[in-house]
Amino acid sequence: MSSTRGEDRREPQDTHFGFSTVPLEGKQHLVDDVFHKVARRYDLMNDLMSAGLHRAWKDALVSTLRPPRDRPYAHLDVAGGTGDIAFRVLEAAGPQAHVTVLDINADMLAVGEERTPASCEGRITFVEGNAEALPYPDKSFDSYTIAFGIRNVPRIDVALSEAYRVLRRGGRFLCLEFSHVDVPLLETIYDAYSFTAVPALGKVVTGDGQPYRYLVESIRKFPRAETFARMIREAGFGRVTHRAMTGGIVRLHSGWKL
Repeated sequence: MSSTRGEDRREPQDTHFGFSTVPLEGKQHLVDDVFHKVARRYDLMNDLMSAGLHRAWKDALVSTLRPPRDRPYAHLDVAGGTGDIAFRVLEAAGPQAHVTVLDINADMLAVGEERTPASCEGRITFVEGNAEALPYPDKSFDSYTIAFGIRNVPRIDVALSEAYRVLRRGGRFLCLEFSHVDVPLLETIYDAYSFTAVPALGKVVTGDGQPYRYLVESIRKFPRAETFARMIREAGFGRVTHRAMTGGIVRLHSGWKL
């Protein structure tokens, strides 16, 4: 009598790390290594790479979120280790708001804790954790944001399902992520800048250009806007929308737990 165990075995899955193909279970370690290398200069590089535009993109995310000022409010910011989004949310929200910053990279979290302004103390918590396995019960948060982090998650569909799980009914999911430029001339300029200037700038500022080559490549491997919107809907979210900013360099994706 033959065994059925072999039928249950799953073949190892591969995924992308930039333009390279790697085992799915190995991607997280590679991504962690990238952010260990750049943590101390991460925000400086964001300013230099985007000519400061990342600040406007993040402000737009928080303006869209519109956190309440008159009631208790629990927000989860994932992959936001250095605190850029969290600080903005707390500035916009009322005194009863609390933000949990969750990031898988301890170095990024350490930077965020160090730069926390006095106005946010007691209203913010930094937690080391995985977007694919959030350490919180169902219906724990009123809103969830992830900015420029979802493309680094090995299993995006799992992270989206976890986002849906931990949100309360009426909760909002917002994802700010690089996208595919939809203006032909801008696309040509953007590609040339991304693949030449960004790694070179990274080498000057951080001493290593390779992490920034990965980051540029990872943008090109990220699903197109409609595909990602479908993934958000498949995770359970309703009223799913997205809007382009700066010619499609960045998109803000939104969904609601109805």
